Amino acid sequence: MTLEILTSDDLVPVRHGFFTRRGGASSGVFSGLNCGPGSSDLSEVVQINRGRVASAMGVDLAHLVNVHQVHSADVAVIGDTVPDTPPVADAIVTATPGLALAILTADCQPVLFSDPKAGVIGAAHAGWRGALDGVLEATVDAMETLGANRADITAVIGPCISQSAYEVSYEFFENFIADDPDNSRFFSNGVSPDKKQFDLPAYGLHRLRTAGVGQALWTRHCTYSDPERFYSYRRTTHAGEADYGRLISVIRL
Repeated sequence: MTLEILTSDDLVPVRHGFFTRRGGASSGVFSGLNCGPGSSDLSEVVQINRGRVASAMGVDLAHLVNVHQVHSADVAVIGDTVPDTPPVADAIVTATPGLALAILTADCQPVLFSDPKAGVIGAAHAGWRGALDGVLEATVDAMETLGANRADITAVIGPCISQSAYEVSYEFFENFIADDPDNSRFFSNGVSPDKKQFDLPAYGLHRLRTAGVGQALWTRHCTYSDPERFYSYRRTTHAGEADYGRLISVIRL
């Protein structure tokens, strides 16, 4: 099966892709294009998958650059030299042509950034914790240190969990209200009276637009509701499966 790569017209002409799980070498619960070295999938198979992604992006595997994600608001700035080990961070930016920046997700938001005028790109992993703590704004700030102008930045949120599939506790809801009472608009009532439904991509778009980026969009793909195309941590948990694959999203100059 060939790779399936979702793109956004708003990021063109910068080369990029939100890869689905189609076209990979993994089997079992990881069936497809699992690109997560942190999963319990066979490491050599994950490397095969990552090699296919690098090839699709027109770079050597050594130039497919990722970070060790920890749900932080930290950003790694990559120059001409690729680090030997992935930096501990949840976003990555560069102005170096020939490097492909990669983020792994399985319900969290993968966000790809581009300022084509300045020749600066970024990628961020923004789950609820990272988004609340400011990883999206930190990515924009880091791009500006490389010469980007936030008004010229386009940011596109790729496949992530949608509100209808994202039931959260009342304590979760209160965390967001404590940060900003206006955050109540990103929640609706859940099926249970003590639950809420959280709109993660709407919250991400709000944070991006408030940060002043020129354009912010979501591809409108829900990871939870489309098992043929996407891995989902929450769907795996509900199904009682032992582990889950990781989707990869990539951008390069």
